[in-house]
Amino acid sequence: MAKLSQKQIRDLALEIVRRHAGGIRYGELARSIETQHPETPRNTIQGSIWNLDAILPNDVAKPSRGLFMPLAPLPAPGDETARPKVREQDFYEPFAEWLKNDLDEVTDVVALGGAVLKGKWGTPDVLGVYKPLASNLIKFPLEIVSAEVKTDPGQPVVAFGQAVAYRLFSAKTYIAMPAATTEEDKDRLEALCTLFGVGLVLFDLDPKTPQFSIRMRAQRFSPDMFYVNELADRLRLADPDTFEILFR
Repeated sequence: MAKLSQKQIRDLALEIVRRHAGGIRYGELARSIETQHPETPRNTIQGSIWNLDAILPNDVAKPSRGLFMPLAPLPAPGDETARPKVREQDFYEPFAEWLKNDLDEVTDVVALGGAVLKGKWGTPDVLGVYKPLASNLIKFPLEIVSAEVKTDPGQPVVAFGQAVAYRLFSAKTYIAMPAATTEEDKDRLEALCTLFGVGLVLFDLDPKTPQFSIRMRAQRFSPDMFYVNELADRLRLADPDTFEILFR
């Protein structure tokens, strides 16, 4: 096959970008063209698309670094309404298990959610503690780890606000968002999580195989002990069994 011209490369790039309503990374776009047309030199491809948004301003936007987004995306194939609905609470237990067994961030954890704590500042969807075991020679203070799980890709700001609120009583906080969240929202959410030390996890909207993946680990902070004790007291009154699991 003959090498593509710059115009042909840009036409193909635009077609690929339009297939990605949530945006596509520059590197991924370049690799896609290279795979389809290996006879075209990599430098020619990269030199033709690096400023695609400036060359095609009516078709392509660049909302964040290295991300191309279509201004008029192609309609997705199939009937979107036919997709099965998933409930947010279906992911609480799987995430709790992943937080303990895969990420090793907690020694005990429960799926909480709902309005168990009956406070206007909300209830974490997943609440865990990292505490010393009997086998630990050197003991350390108990740490609370909280997580907010969202199945709606359009709620990153809500998830972030709730996770930051949990910092009042948590040493670490996490946000779990669908992998289907747009690349622009992932970028902005990751930037906010970096500034505030919140952990970020992505997952597939399949309760049986959510495939949790860590995008950023949470940083450790010192919570306000007044709110730590307030949380413990509210949990003891609302759900004594859960309190015993976590704090005894």
